[in-house]
Amino acid sequence: MPAAGEGPAGEGLAGGRREDTVAAVVRQWRTVHPGLDTGPMEVIGRINRCAALLQQAEDAPLRRAGLSRPEFDLLGALRRTGHELTPGELARETFSSGAAVTKRLKQLTERGLVERRGDTRDRRVVHLRLTDTGRDLVDGILPAQLAYETAVLSGLDGPEQGELAALLGELLGQLEGRLGGLRT
Repeated sequence: MPAAGEGPAGEGLAGGRREDTVAAVVRQWRTVHPGLDTGPMEVIGRINRCAALLQQAEDAPLRRAGLSRPEFDLLGALRRTGHELTPGELARETFSSGAAVTKRLKQLTERGLVERRGDTRDRRVVHLRLTDTGRDLVDGILPAQLAYETAVLSGLDGPEQGELAALLGELLGQLEGRLGGLRT
């Protein structure tokens, strides 16, 4: 029986697409454990592999600007929310740890992209906002970054991209709603 996505002779994916690495891994597991349901591995494995490849490739426009994806995410959060945020709020907006946000903010502040303002009522609280330079950088990079991401997804047509986005959105919504209960 061919693996999911393989043609009748097991010669790769139907429609002329080449077999991905996860299909090979699944085929190996099926050889070792023929009765095992590898369906979850086929989804999660592909999501993880795509994420790893995207991280390895980095984001060309960001790299040219001397930014990492996590740094751009912080700058983007400050830009898209349109108001000052505390480091804790930035951590929640970017799904980052507080320590990682603190480290990145130090670098971005030193580069003159973010400025800090102490709270008038509580000196322990810091408010962060983009400088004019930071705002101009985000606004300048965003169109190039979106063009880069469009090129990354160019192998999928519009309806396929929409379907993938909808399916990933459904999965993400479910995970955000219940993942804490799955951790043990």
